[in-house]
Amino acid sequence: MSFTRFAGILGATLILTLSLCLPAIARASGRPEVAAALCGALVAALNALAAYALVLYSRRRSTLVFMRAILGGMTLRMGAMLLAIVVAVRLFELPQVPLILSLLGHFAVFLGLELLAAHRVSTPGLEAAQ
Repeated sequence: MSFTRFAGILGATLILTLSLCLPAIARASGRPEVAAALCGALVAALNALAAYALVLYSRRRSTLVFMRAILGGMTLRMGAMLLAIVVAVRLFELPQVPLILSLLGHFAVFLGLELLAAHRVSTPGLEAAQ
């Protein structure tokens, strides 16, 4: 699966999940909670895009390059997500609970999509059969 197609599926999933949760958040509270939920979803989406880009980059390279890209990339992505959370909470003063719930919820959904897409990329003949 191409990066563009994965990004499109990710975007459609993001729109679907946000359209389901944001009305409830908006009714329950004010705008900072909605901004926090959007921020968490965006950080999770960017993380998933970066992860899939690393999978595509390393898929036809040596095992050493693959492990460095995946494990090193995971370390950098987790650090970037932590930095994004700290900036969102400290600098923009976004509420922590909606931010973290949105981030974790979207992270889980996107991780599932990422694993399915990575499996399609790594299984010989599966991508060509589509």
